[in-house]
Amino acid sequence: MSAIYAYTALNKDGRRTSGTLSANSRAQALAEVSRLGLHPVSIDQAKDAAAAAKKAAAATGTGKTLKVSQRAVENFTRELANLLAGGVSLARALALLRREAHNPSAKQLWSEVHDDVVGGTSLGDALAKWPRTFSSVYVAMVRAGEAGGFLDVVLTQIADFRTREADLMGKVKAAMIYPVVLALLAVGVLIFLMEFFIPRFSGIFANFGASLPALTLFVIHLSNIVKQYGVYVAIGLFVGFITIKRAIATDAGKRKLEILILSVPLLGTVTASFALVRFTRMLGTLVGAGVPLVASLKVAREAIGNQVLADTVAHATEEVQRGEPLSKSLIGNNKLFPSSVIEMIAVAEETGKLDKELLRIATTYEADLDRQLRMLVAVGEPVMLFIMAGVIGTVVVSMLLPILNLQDVVK
Repeated sequence: MSAIYAYTALNKDGRRTSGTLSANSRAQALAEVSRLGLHPVSIDQAKDAAAAAKKAAAATGTGKTLKVSQRAVENFTRELANLLAGGVSLARALALLRREAHNPSAKQLWSEVHDDVVGGTSLGDALAKWPRTFSSVYVAMVRAGEAGGFLDVVLTQIADFRTREADLMGKVKAAMIYPVVLALLAVGVLIFLMEFFIPRFSGIFANFGASLPALTLFVIHLSNIVKQYGVYVAIGLFVGFITIKRAIATDAGKRKLEILILSVPLLGTVTASFALVRFTRMLGTLVGAGVPLVASLKVAREAIGNQVLADTVAHATEEVQRGEPLSKSLIGNNKLFPSSVIEMIAVAEETGKLDKELLRIATTYEADLDRQLRMLVAVGEPVMLFIMAGVIGTVVVSMLLPILNLQDVVK
């Protein structure tokens, strides 16, 4: 007798999609989802179509909004891996983690996951219902570990991957702090000059009754605009920011921004190196855990974080499915996969050490990325200082020019 199943899956572009279908069993429903060209994330039986739709909504994040901190998730992952490696059953391990959780949100979420698993749901499907806490990459790795019988190994590798990812993101954020502070300081000083400094001087100059230098007139005029219409300018900038943000949220807008970032000389190199580190570490982790290469590529593609660069991996996945070597399939985007990386992957495939070589590449390029970030900051600091000094210096000089020519003005 057929039943209604609600599924959540990833399409070929890596986007989440959900729906319902009728099947005689969960296995048949899973096969049907795969036949549609989708990569299943979760699939559950529902009593009717309305219940199925509700399940699908919950799985995509519209039904459940509870969120737990990433540190709590990392601790949960590592502790669960240790318990499973020690021979503790999954249900008992989840019950223990639920009991020991101190954060109310974490305790509630672990309880929900525990209840689902005890009720017969796989761990991957139980976690997929909480997309704000467990990413699609996380869920896909857990499902791969469950299917291969090495869940504890995969969980340990997820925890290690997240730790390295957090360290890498921390370096990126730390590298951006100083330039952002400089930019905010420059804007603050400029607003002060336009609002308070220049109006005082413009009143003094008006008493002279003589013509002023063009630069001085321009700055005074700009100051008057800021003083009279500053609120409207701020509103316009805010509306422009919201408009750009919404445009970037679309697939086309996001791609245009990514292409623009990649075209910037130093920033584009850092972005590509960051994507390469994430991809090779994730792929090496999955292959080392025994996940098939094609499935590993589909999951690792999501870890890249850049759709333009991810397109190369999508094409490579199709090539590998047709029997082509991974090294040959990755040729085509020298920015993401330099020729040296392609050659190292080719040698690793020949020697049967692909997973270890991918992790070694990730470690090597992570160190290189650290150097690139330091260089980016080293270049960014003088550039920001130059822009800051140039703008503020122009304003100050424009006010000093009439004073230097005070004798001519008075005459």
